[in-house]
Amino acid sequence: MRDLVLGVVLLWLIFKAIKHPWIGIMGWTWISIMNPHAYSYRLSELPVAAAMAGSAMIGILLTKDKINYFVSRESGVLMLFMLWMCITLPFSFFFDRSFELWTRVMKIDFMILVAMLVLYSKKHIMALAWTIVASIGFYGVKGGVFTFATGGSYRVWGPEGSYIEGNNEIALALIMVIPLIRFLQMQLPATAKWASRALSMAMLLCAASALGSQSRGALLAIAAMTLVLWWRGKRKLEMGLVFLVLGVMLIIFMPDSWTERMSTIKTYDQDASAGGRINAWWMAFNLASHNFFGGGFMVSSGSLFALYAPDPNAVHAAHSIYFMVLGEHGFVGLFLFLLLWYFVWRSAGRLYRCSSSAAEDKWLSDLGAMCQVSLVGYFVGGAFLSLSYYDLPYNIMILVVLACRLMDGKVKELPSPLELGADRARARNLT
Repeated sequence: MRDLVLGVVLLWLIFKAIKHPWIGIMGWTWISIMNPHAYSYRLSELPVAAAMAGSAMIGILLTKDKINYFVSRESGVLMLFMLWMCITLPFSFFFDRSFELWTRVMKIDFMILVAMLVLYSKKHIMALAWTIVASIGFYGVKGGVFTFATGGSYRVWGPEGSYIEGNNEIALALIMVIPLIRFLQMQLPATAKWASRALSMAMLLCAASALGSQSRGALLAIAAMTLVLWWRGKRKLEMGLVFLVLGVMLIIFMPDSWTERMSTIKTYDQDASAGGRINAWWMAFNLASHNFFGGGFMVSSGSLFALYAPDPNAVHAAHSIYFMVLGEHGFVGLFLFLLLWYFVWRSAGRLYRCSSSAAEDKWLSDLGAMCQVSLVGYFVGGAFLSLSYYDLPYNIMILVVLACRLMDGKVKELPSPLELGADRARARNLT
């Protein structure tokens, strides 16, 4: 029954995408960051994501919907980063393994660029935000209930075979989606009390699920995001008390094993996992210093650690978005990566400072503020996690870029080609 329902939904999305490519982007986003077909017995082995992407591309050629051709500073830097990854690929130490991951990253980044072609309206932005929240929030609600049911005695893990399979990775994804849930809650009408309460419960369960993953990086990311929210809030005393009470309640609920693990943050120099990461960071730095193009994807190898790591026996993944890019694509790659997110941050700040007095434009400021909070979680939590190429932060980039174009008046609700044709026909009849 599960296979049948999921198959019908996927087929509907594929056929709708041919007529309206933006629906294909929603389907691709859902499949890419949630992996719903992994819960199917028969669909898990099929190229579902490729079919969704293909239908969206066919739709671009056949659709009568508007296609928005433009290059922003963010999309321009992303394309430069993609080009640089193509340049560094032939210099990879382990080409076969690098090529496999390079293919996956190129598909994700290409679809990010396609999304910015076919999405342009507020309706599209809100649909993408809901798709992201539903896709990641599903695991947050599920994991939060599991955490409360087990007293936090077991770790929360992500969907198998995905970027967020590990407990640390799913924790960061959940943390990043909490501000987006808050954004959607802020857009609800005052009469939608039950929907607002449901979203409040979803945020609480996502936070509990992130803590239940027992990720120390997640704890630091939550703390950083909470600090930003408190600093920007108007009623700092009330907000501070609410955050303090909720934080204490969640922490008290967690078992002693969680407290012991979190306490190792202060004694990181005595922790084997933290020591392994620092060793991997030095390895990435030394590798990039000796190889202009970096080492290519998948550089966590004993042979490379023997050459570049302070401790050649402590082979460990970088577990850092920054050092991961540095080791794989050199200092040029790291510069492009940092420049991309600097531009996204600045653009989100422009939205947050949106000075329009119109009430209908307040959502732009809300979106910018919450996207910045989400990015804080990514920048802080990502310092300890290998999620440099995961879709979610790039989807936030899409929200920011499209919202900025709407704010700047570069995108307007234009009539469809059929409507334009009818207008021309009427004009010819009048003449």
